[in-house]
Amino acid sequence: MATLEQRLQPAGVAIRERLLAGIPLTERRLTLAGIPTAVLEGGDGPPVILLHGPGEFAAKWVRIIPELVVTHRVIAPDLPGHGASQLTDGQLDADRVLAWLGALIAETCVSPPALVGHLLGGSIAARFAGDHSDQLSRLVLVDAMGLGRFRPAPTFALALIRFLARPTQSTSEHLWRRCTVDLDGVREEMGERWEAFEAYYLDRARTPSAKAALRTLMGQLGVPVIPAAKLAQITVPTALIWGRENIAMRLRIAEAASARYGWPLQVIDDAADDPALEQPEAFVRALLRALGETDRP
Repeated sequence: MATLEQRLQPAGVAIRERLLAGIPLTERRLTLAGIPTAVLEGGDGPPVILLHGPGEFAAKWVRIIPELVVTHRVIAPDLPGHGASQLTDGQLDADRVLAWLGALIAETCVSPPALVGHLLGGSIAARFAGDHSDQLSRLVLVDAMGLGRFRPAPTFALALIRFLARPTQSTSEHLWRRCTVDLDGVREEMGERWEAFEAYYLDRARTPSAKAALRTLMGQLGVPVIPAAKLAQITVPTALIWGRENIAMRLRIAEAASARYGWPLQVIDDAADDPALEQPEAFVRALLRALGETDRP
């Protein structure tokens, strides 16, 4: 089996170490549904699994992890083909990804976890919950894909196409400026952590196996709309958290899902499609409410 150093470009290994430095979680490697998987874990309390968005990795939750681990056991994997969860056989499809998530729960949780999914991770979480609500305690969908048609604003679509075709620092910045309301503010608040975050994001975007996995996951799980009948099968308590300025998966998608399925919706102001990164304090408050901790301010 390939080592981590073989699966990641040499530069990517060093960048990943910088990115994870100081995060109050430990990293371990699991094989889930035959997929070598990097998992960050830490904290005590009810288990919460965090599934990140397309082209990202578990450390994207870095701004909310320090507070969340105080009251919860946090499990944050790199999705299949993302981050350090690089495939060795190259075979990936929707069924295998959902089997991977079931194996992750069985391996890391002694009780049904709350499942939190962002964008692509949200679509994976909702699809899993449609068939396996009994394995979860709660479901939280954050700016989730799959709840409506993926029809981003033209400026977002153009920035995304240019980045995928040629992932450079310039095209990355153009895309991030459409994923956030105030990219400069995020950079200033994260400091050196942002430099590592952006460098690792670019490193993964330039890696052929990661690009192939992204195409597969988006094509089979992210972009297609989840059938209404499947969403109606979700019986676990479900909540929505959305960035008000999201121009990729617009707020009206969340509003329609909330009205149709009775799922409570919390909207984060001054945030686009990644409120956990852009407004971490507001996001944690919303997440804790979604997890049923109504005594939190």
